[in-house]
Amino acid sequence: MLETLRKAFNIKDIRNRIFYTFLMLVVIRLGSQLPLPGVKGEVIAEWFASQGADGLNFFNAITGGSFEQMSVFALNITPYITSSIIMQLLTIAIPKLEEMQKDGEDGRKKIAEITRYVTVALALIQSIAMAIGFGRSGYLDKFDALHVVMMVTCLTAGSAVLMWIGERITEKGVGNGISIVLTINIISRIPEDLMTLYNQFIKNAPNVGNAIIAGLIILAVILVTVVFVIILQDGQRKIPVQYSKKIQGRKQVGGQSSHIPLKVNTAGVIPIIFAQSILQFPVVIATIMGKGNGNGIGSKILHGMSQSYWCDPEQPIYSIGLVVYIILIIAFAYFYTSITFNPLEIANNMKRQGGFIPGIRPGKPTSDYLAKILNYIVFIGAVGLTIVAVIPIFFNGIFNANVSFGGTSIIIIVGVIIETLKQIESQMLVRYYKGFLND
Repeated sequence: MLETLRKAFNIKDIRNRIFYTFLMLVVIRLGSQLPLPGVKGEVIAEWFASQGADGLNFFNAITGGSFEQMSVFALNITPYITSSIIMQLLTIAIPKLEEMQKDGEDGRKKIAEITRYVTVALALIQSIAMAIGFGRSGYLDKFDALHVVMMVTCLTAGSAVLMWIGERITEKGVGNGISIVLTINIISRIPEDLMTLYNQFIKNAPNVGNAIIAGLIILAVILVTVVFVIILQDGQRKIPVQYSKKIQGRKQVGGQSSHIPLKVNTAGVIPIIFAQSILQFPVVIATIMGKGNGNGIGSKILHGMSQSYWCDPEQPIYSIGLVVYIILIIAFAYFYTSITFNPLEIANNMKRQGGFIPGIRPGKPTSDYLAKILNYIVFIGAVGLTIVAVIPIFFNGIFNANVSFGGTSIIIIVGVIIETLKQIESQMLVRYYKGFLND
C-alpha cells in the first residue's frame, strides 16, 4: 500500500488528484462543524447523549458526528445511499431501467441523473420530518414556518452539496467519491471511540496490570477484525473458462484461457445495512417521538430490536433480536447477490462467445454449476459478515463497550481503502500506457 502511494506521488497527474481529494475532504469536515441556524445544538447533543438507541449511534457514525452536532451536513450522504439502493432494486423490477443499465455509458448517466433527483427528494422528506419532529420537541429557537423552511433548506442543500463533492472526487480525484466521503465520516469518529474505550477500560482500571491486559485485548480484537475483513473482502473463487479456437481467414484465433472471479463477499456491506435498517427504523422513530421507554409489550419489542440490549447476561430474552438480525443478514446476502449476479445470463454469454467451463456442458448445465458454486460462496461470505457484525455487539453486551465504531464501519473502511488503491493503480497503469504510446 505504501509503495503504491509512493509511486503515485511521483506522477504529477495522480498527485494532483490526491491533493484535490484531500481538499474536498477538508471541506467536508469543515462543513460538518458548521452549526445549523435556528437549532438548539447543545440541547440536541444532550438529548442524543441521553439516548441508548444504537440506530442513532450508527447514523451518527456514518455522518461523521454531523447529526449529533446538528450541522448543515447532518443528513450527510445517507439519502444518496438510500437512493442508490432503491435504484438498484428498481433496475431489477422495471424493464426500462434494466435496458438503461445495459445501454452502456449513456444509460448509466441517465440512471445516475435519476438517482440524483431521488436523493434530493429523500433529503427533502427526511429534513421535513426532522424539522417538524425537533420543532414539536422544542429543539428549534422558534417553531414557526420560517425556521422550519430554513432548516429544511439547509439540510437538503447540505446533502446535495455532499453528493456533488462525491461526484467531483470520482471525476477529478482518485475515484470512489461517495464511498470516500462515507469512509472519512466513519474515520473521523475513531479517535473519540478509542478515547471512550481508553477511559472505560484502561484509565479506570483497578491496577496497571489490568490496564495493560485490557489494552492488549482491545488492540488484539481490532487487529484480528481488520485482518479478517481484509481476507473476507479479497477472498474469491476463480472459475476456469476455456474458449474454443476459431478459424478466421488463414489464421487460427481464440483458444485462450480465462476465469470468472466470484467474490466471497459478493454483496459487500449491503446485507448488514439492510438488516440494521429494518430492525433500527422503528427504534429510531420511537426514540425521536419520545416513545418506547415504558414497560409495555411494545417497549419490550423495541428493546428486542435494539442492539443495545443484545448479549446482555441480565436480560437474555432480548437476544432473540440478535438471532433475527443474523437471519436477516444471511437472507439479504442471498437476495442482493441474486439481483446483481445472473448465472443464466453469464452462461449464455459464454456460450455465444465460444467459452465453456472444463468438464461442464455449455448452457443450462453451466448456469446450474455457477448457481451451485455461488450459493456455497455466498453462505461463506454471509457467515463472515455475521461474525464481523456480531463482534462489537458481543463486547457491547458483555462489557458495555458502547462505541459507534463497529464491524460495519471496519468493512466499509477496509473495502473502500482496497478499492481506492486499486483505482490509483489502474490510473498509474493507464498513465504508463499513454506514455508508452506517446513515445
